[in-house]
Amino acid sequence: MAGRTRAVPVRLTIKRRRKLEQIVAAGSSPQRLVLRARIVLAAASGVANAAIARDLGCGVAVVRTWRARFAVRGIPGLFDKPRSGRPETHGPSARLAVLAVATSVPPDGESQWSHTLIAGHLGERGLAISPATVGRVLSEARVRPHKVRGWLNRADDPAFWIRAGQVCRLYLTPPPGTVLISIDEKTGIQAKSRKHPGIPARPGRDARREFEYVRHGTISVIAAMNVATGEVIAERIEKNDSAAFTAFLAMLHQMIPPCLRIHLIMDNGSSHTSAATRAWLAARPRFAVTYTPKHASWLNMIEQWFGVLTRRLLRRGDFASRDDLEAKITAFTIRHNKHARPYKWNYDADADHARYLERHRQPGPEPALAEAA
Repeated sequence: MAGRTRAVPVRLTIKRRRKLEQIVAAGSSPQRLVLRARIVLAAASGVANAAIARDLGCGVAVVRTWRARFAVRGIPGLFDKPRSGRPETHGPSARLAVLAVATSVPPDGESQWSHTLIAGHLGERGLAISPATVGRVLSEARVRPHKVRGWLNRADDPAFWIRAGQVCRLYLTPPPGTVLISIDEKTGIQAKSRKHPGIPARPGRDARREFEYVRHGTISVIAAMNVATGEVIAERIEKNDSAAFTAFLAMLHQMIPPCLRIHLIMDNGSSHTSAATRAWLAARPRFAVTYTPKHASWLNMIEQWFGVLTRRLLRRGDFASRDDLEAKITAFTIRHNKHARPYKWNYDADADHARYLERHRQPGPEPALAEAA
């Protein structure tokens, strides 16, 4: 009777072990490569082939194959060899032509390139190529002409950096004896309900949501956050104007102990900068104001809370009426305040300005050397 085949010994250097662990941990690694790396790691730990096969759900022959291949060729041996197949129909020049068109301005009457449009455009110029091939070329090059991201060209406006720096410094080191309040309105919040109830998620199936809905009108909310605690006060307003805004400020004036000053951080909305609001604030020296720069409402911390409100309640909520919407926003705010914590502020306007200047630095003449005295 023939003796049992001895398992090929596997020994790993620290470098090889680290590389195999990286392959296993990387979400982008093909599963077949992850399996092979796990086999080698287990073998190097002294685990028998049968135990490795049982633990990893593969055959013993598979374990022997990759254990032996690693012993001979190392980590490169775990990768598949290039397979033969149909030769490429289109060479590098055709690929470059596809990319050149996809990254150019679309023709008149079109707002974006599609695979079919690119193929037709190249066909008119003598390059026969299918939309499917165009799609493969663009996918390999990670060019997505159908995708777009919003972008605002921010000029080096000294006023922006000054105001942004003021806001950041207030968040990080608020003046003593002062309550720092971030305040803004969220307007046009839709109260709408689905025509039929949704179906909750269950194993193997996402939640289902009725497509049709009924509109019940909109409401607007004004909210203020205590930056030191993260607590929020939110109130429905019928009209977003100076009267509603100053009435809300008057409520804050009554709620906050009179021994503390109130420092407001807010944007340049019309209700915040109107003559009536400025006169109201001027008559109450207890209030100080710092305005966020233009196009920088994200510097206003209450906007972070509005984002949480939208994601957790408004986006998928069902509201039978405007009053129902208001009640649910109030309930959300109460729950938020029970567990409120101050937001951690990381943005540094001064450091961002330095990076901006470095990116846009123009080469200038060499400075003249000072003459020796």
